[in-house]
Amino acid sequence: MHSLEAELNHARDLSVDEIADAIESIGFECTRCGDCCTSHGDDEHTATVFPDEVRTLEDAPINAAVASGKADLVPPVSDREWRDIAQPMPYGLTEGDDGLEGETFEWALQTDGCGDCAFYSETDGLGACTVHDDRPLICRTYPFSVGLDGTSQPMGEAVDSVSLSGREGDDGEAGTVHAHECEGLGRDISRADAEELAATLKERAVYELEEAIGVRDAYEPVTPSAGEVVVHDSEGAKRIDGTPLESE
Repeated sequence: MHSLEAELNHARDLSVDEIADAIESIGFECTRCGDCCTSHGDDEHTATVFPDEVRTLEDAPINAAVASGKADLVPPVSDREWRDIAQPMPYGLTEGDDGLEGETFEWALQTDGCGDCAFYSETDGLGACTVHDDRPLICRTYPFSVGLDGTSQPMGEAVDSVSLSGREGDDGEAGTVHAHECEGLGRDISRADAEELAATLKERAVYELEEAIGVRDAYEPVTPSAGEVVVHDSEGAKRIDGTPLESE
């Protein structure tokens, strides 16, 4: 493992054409099955959302045409707050007498009572995102990810991988495009769609590494009170409502 700065430079040098080649070789077409937006058993949906993305979603219009029964789940923009969009990433938290407590890093998209993404809606077996045009990068690129130190990997093991042959990093590897479990894998994808997805996948890899560096540089250990959750992101320590911990 080497520095996040080195990996960031590596990500910036990734070839969109090579990533598109990898995506084409694997194949993908979204079937709107909803598996990437919903809970699985006891595992709630956990999709990483970064501070800038939360603020984008605070102002994002809800597509009422696909909102179905969830039209009232996310408040209108005029009443929408940080916690309507994001919740603490659960990893690292423990269950105390007053609920979850402790320190965690970054945010996950808010979920409904069933553990599904709060922005997910389903009609007649077809899933839809009610903020599709403003959805986070991890949602835009699923089921793919780029394997570099410091980048996020969706839950579950990769079911297919293609190594990139471009500029190698300090560890002698150029990077890997991973495909995660999805029924849409293996389907034909046009070159134009593969290139668009590849460009977004590179953008996500760069963004995630920039965020990881920001989290590292802003991190200062705290001791949460009983029943308190502190979230560390690239902007510093925050309460669950998104306000800075230092503000009283």
